[in-house]
Amino acid sequence: MSSIAGVAITDSTPLSRIAAATEGLESPLAAVDSTALDANASALLARANGVPIRIASKSVRCRAVLDRVLASEGVRGVMAYSLPEAVWLARNGVDDIVMGYPSVDRTALAEVVNDRVLSGRVTLMVDDLAQLEIVREVTDSELLKPRICIDVDASLRIGPLHIGVRRSPLREPEQVAAFARAARSRGFRVVGLMFYEAQIAGVPDSNVAVELMKSFSAREISTRRAAVVEAVTAAIGPIEIVNSGGTGSIDFSAADPAVTEVTAGSGLFAPTLFDRYRAFSAEPSLFFALPAVRKPTPQIATLFGGGYIASGPASASRSPRPVAWSRKVAGVVTSGLKLLRNEGAGEVQTPVSGAEEVQIGDRVWFRHAKAGELCERFDALQLVHADGSVEAVPTYRGEGMAFG
Repeated sequence: MSSIAGVAITDSTPLSRIAAATEGLESPLAAVDSTALDANASALLARANGVPIRIASKSVRCRAVLDRVLASEGVRGVMAYSLPEAVWLARNGVDDIVMGYPSVDRTALAEVVNDRVLSGRVTLMVDDLAQLEIVREVTDSELLKPRICIDVDASLRIGPLHIGVRRSPLREPEQVAAFARAARSRGFRVVGLMFYEAQIAGVPDSNVAVELMKSFSAREISTRRAAVVEAVTAAIGPIEIVNSGGTGSIDFSAADPAVTEVTAGSGLFAPTLFDRYRAFSAEPSLFFALPAVRKPTPQIATLFGGGYIASGPASASRSPRPVAWSRKVAGVVTSGLKLLRNEGAGEVQTPVSGAEEVQIGDRVWFRHAKAGELCERFDALQLVHADGSVEAVPTYRGEGMAFG
């Protein structure tokens, strides 16, 4: 390809296809390779082994990508992050939406529970009687029976040690069954249970201790989940949904006979936080490019923009990772680019070292630490098709749907 230092990326990789297809567009830009995206969707479905997948919209945040994946056989519907988003998706044709989180947005709740179409398409997530009371306050008729799914704590407890995320206060079978009975007595239709084992799905396989924790947690939640499902079924009768998992735990969750569907989303884009999982691998499909605008030293290139830090505990793992640079003549070249420790990814500028060959006007390509969060920075994703054509598809931000 050229004699420039570094390793030239072949023309058959997602990044090379993206770089070639978008070289005439201005940057900063974000782009998705549709071939890698489709392959990742197929890999998720294969890991689910016939168990339907519900797509976590927070990990996508682009309606065109959601629609593309929802058209796949084996994909059931969407797990939404906010109720206004769920309403927006439902009014745009998505007919099976489960909320991933409780909501106290009274305006959106009233819109859902008092509309027969929306109330049939959107299932609310709950884990507290106070949430149910808020829904009842905005419900116009006692004849309406809102659909609810109960969030059950799937974290691992070892004595006083809590491993996992802080979500639901409901944990033990008798406790969940009692809540289900109380919800039904208040006029709700209890249609599902959700178990999100974040300590399995969201933790990379970084060492033996983590692997042992995951194995122990998998045995614990499988036993407890079966007991919860049995207790709830005995209390109120059969339920439609037993949801579990995430991209990092699909295989484990799908193998549990109690589980009727699994959730995934990040595996479609394969951000850097999923690089260290041993149970699976995915092809990175989403990248963003920043233009080099300065050369403060021969070894450093300063890029425009780039402070796209992922949510979570502040650490290097939440920073975007430079992976390559490109120039029309040189193609795409990897050459050990790194963020500077003292500046990192900046609000207005992002300097990178190892940039001896990067010239002003070149592009540096990055991967984000998380999946959908990058979409909050761009109004559109450049969707690169297999034939090399490019389609600008709006993100949620581009369509006016703000996160939250």
